[in-house]
Amino acid sequence: MINELFPNVKWDKMWEATVETLYMTGISVVATFFIGIILGLLLFLTAKGNIWENAFVNKIISAFVNVFRSIPFIILIVLLIPITKFLLGTMIGENAALPALIVGAAPFYARMVEIGLREIDKGVIEAARSMGAKTSTIIWKVLLPESMPALVSGITVTAIALVGYTAMAGVIGAGGLGNLAYLEGFQRSRSDVTLMATIIILIIVFVIQFIGDVITNKLDKR
Repeated sequence: MINELFPNVKWDKMWEATVETLYMTGISVVATFFIGIILGLLLFLTAKGNIWENAFVNKIISAFVNVFRSIPFIILIVLLIPITKFLLGTMIGENAALPALIVGAAPFYARMVEIGLREIDKGVIEAARSMGAKTSTIIWKVLLPESMPALVSGITVTAIALVGYTAMAGVIGAGGLGNLAYLEGFQRSRSDVTLMATIIILIIVFVIQFIGDVITNKLDKR
């Protein structure tokens, strides 16, 4: 039945492309999570009225985040070609997509981290400071635990965006379902291949959203 609906789909290639998409998404989500939290914490802590208040540093980080968050991903890939070739020696394959994926997603997530930190009751932070808590203690015992539901919700949204980014990266040879849908589906007029690749991408997105929602609901104490 499935073979009749999708006669042109080569399932071994489809599976290989799915693994490549999951690989690109997984690695970039982990890197984005840590880089985004660092950038988000710096944005929050150096803002006016906070522990490391520093207008100059805050503006520099904010400008960096705004610039890379605003560049369309397909253009960002092209801009990072020299850096990608220098680091990896190639522009083809799933590893070659990782620099652009991380640079494109981390600033986006950093803003979501900053927003999550801003939602924390300032009274909780002030109470910790009044008791002589060190900055590291405030970060690990107050800021991150209190904002964790927002951080998980944010990385869920970012992970879904990254799945879409991998599809765009696939068009220029990064591998994955996007590459398969473009080369085997679109260019050869095999709509069933494109449709199956799309269905698998949708399943991945739904699974990520489901897992993110479950974890967020368990962490949310409200």
